[in-house]
Amino acid sequence: MAQRTVVVASKVGLHARPAKLFSQAAAASGLPVTIQKGDGAPVNAASILQIMALGVQHGQEVTVAVDDAAGDQAQQVVDELAGLLE
Repeated sequence: MAQRTVVVASKVGLHARPAKLFSQAAAASGLPVTIQKGDGAPVNAASILQIMALGVQHGQEVTVAVDDAAGDQAQQVVDELAGLLE
């Protein structure tokens, strides 16, 4: 599994607009992407509602992951999505 843990830089955390942009990018990748806050359960990164339900605040860490079955593209997608959060 390709994954990366990042600190959320948005001053409002993953609320409304940042969550929308992130979920749209995850969906556009065409791959199964998850996002996880701390030790919590991972959720579908393409779902704005599931992302907002995590309650991620500014400065908190999240882990973005893509199954390795996606091949070489998995790490590229993880890196691009992590860049959106940083």
